[in-house]
Amino acid sequence: MASHFLSLGLIMLITCSFSSASDSSPLQDFCVADRNGPVLVNGLACKDEKLVKADDFFFSGLHLMGNTSNAVGSLVTPVTVAQLPGLNTLGISMARIDFAPWGINPPHTHPRATEILTVIEGRIQVGFITSNPENRLINKVLQKGDVFVFPEGLIHFQRNVGHGNAIAIVGLSSQNPGVITIANAVFGAKPDIPNDLLAKAFQVDVKVVNQIQSKF
Repeated sequence: MASHFLSLGLIMLITCSFSSASDSSPLQDFCVADRNGPVLVNGLACKDEKLVKADDFFFSGLHLMGNTSNAVGSLVTPVTVAQLPGLNTLGISMARIDFAPWGINPPHTHPRATEILTVIEGRIQVGFITSNPENRLINKVLQKGDVFVFPEGLIHFQRNVGHGNAIAIVGLSSQNPGVITIANAVFGAKPDIPNDLLAKAFQVDVKVVNQIQSKF
């Protein structure tokens, strides 16, 4: 199982590396992120090459099951430049997603990346919504070993439709894809988006908006 898991993960990374990344191409062999550096750039400044070591290109932990005991029944374990500094300027990252039975990865978007997903265990319903004015839902139920791609910037979701746990591995075409979870952004903004505005946008009573905002 472990070798199968790692092989699929490697395939995901190779696939993403040949895709057109959102990030600009590197101009040197590598640029390990200097997360403590004083220089502010679009991305992260490079660590002194003489101080670079193997651990800068290494991450361990994707073999571990995530804790899905939460309101949505899922957990994303990311491997972006924040966790693996050697990804800086390489235009690629990945993540593991664990799902409890009927757990969801709520509707969200990655503003800087296309996402490609492979099911490792279980049955997962996936989908994305096209842009206005069609707002067409494109969705499918995936089995173990199936692959699905979510175009950059489009709202998408995943849901475990099996009675056991499910696992997916995703590749992303950015070292820092970002994530905007729709419900959290709209109803959990700080400060709050005016409730009367949301009530008009969603065509519901203000009391409904207040109730939803209280959960975020």
